[in-house]
Amino acid sequence: MSEGAGRQGIALSDRQRIAWLRLIRSDNVGPVTFRDLINHFGTAEAALEMLPELSRRGGAVRAIRIASRADAERELDMAERHGAAFVGIGEPDYPALLRKIDGAPPLLATKGNRKIASDLAVGIVGSRNASIAGAKFAGMLARDLGAAGYAVVSGLARGIDTAAHRASLATGTIAALAGGLDRPYPPENVGLLEEIASGNGLAVSEMPFGWEPRARDFPRRNRLIAGIGLGLVVVEAANRSGSLITARNAADFGRLVFSVPGSPLDPRAHGTNALLKDGAIVTTGAADILDALAPLREPDLFSGPVGADEPPREDVTLPPSDGDRGRIASALGPTPVEIDEIIRHTELPAASVYLVLLELDLAGRLHRHPGGLVSIAAD
Repeated sequence: MSEGAGRQGIALSDRQRIAWLRLIRSDNVGPVTFRDLINHFGTAEAALEMLPELSRRGGAVRAIRIASRADAERELDMAERHGAAFVGIGEPDYPALLRKIDGAPPLLATKGNRKIASDLAVGIVGSRNASIAGAKFAGMLARDLGAAGYAVVSGLARGIDTAAHRASLATGTIAALAGGLDRPYPPENVGLLEEIASGNGLAVSEMPFGWEPRARDFPRRNRLIAGIGLGLVVVEAANRSGSLITARNAADFGRLVFSVPGSPLDPRAHGTNALLKDGAIVTTGAADILDALAPLREPDLFSGPVGADEPPREDVTLPPSDGDRGRIASALGPTPVEIDEIIRHTELPAASVYLVLLELDLAGRLHRHPGGLVSIAAD
């Protein structure tokens, strides 16, 4: 196991795991909303009971769909049949750095060597239409990083991702999927995924089993790659590519971003060269990555409580009045704003503001943006 990570946490009970899975699979409940619900109501079971009332108060035009216990049990059974398991955000086998990002998935479907989640990792991403030289260099970096004790995380895509995974099969690799663990993409990498999950590797996904990946699911997958790694390396990336989205996520999460320079005449280098102009670390060999990451391998980086136990229930005050609810809703518009700005503007208690935002969110009337910003959805 890599230095500094360690395996900390408290296991969820079977009852909690079912309730957590039901909550995250219910309509309009994403990772941030899940966290807010748990923080406010104390347990997933209590939050599930309140979903219909919160959605109604938020102005929902139809009843919110709540995942049933039978739905959750079926998904857990399907995971077991595929040799997979769901790991909660505070459990020992949840990736140590991923739990620290905003909007971390409360549950991850995992398959393979779950101990690798405790290893320090580095992401490697790049062009699907990789050059021979680019794929070779990505493989060299992956092998050298693996030899230095890092797991390599990537997205199972063609090109650079495939080269990075294959080169780190022996030392440890993590594949983040955009669809369910039983729906890998692209189809030609089904065999590679089996090698990863049956060897010294791990496959992870926040999506339900049976979920076919769509275009909008890949940016969600990209944030997993950025969040799991201590740093991110980009090898060949065109402008407006998914790799640049992953790099932006990594920078937002406080990760180091590394970029391999390329010819200005090669469109596959336009994105990587742009990253260098924006301050990414020039990378011409694994030593550049290892030297930059060395100070971040301190054990204290991962210290602190990380229990999966649900927090004590907050003192739940009476629901906000219709007048307060109207003041909060009217303070919102199509332009994203910080929640602290809403609190200052309305001069209402923070608990009331957060509760109304939860109501609007569950009613499908709130948009959440990166950085914790929110805006109102058009009616």
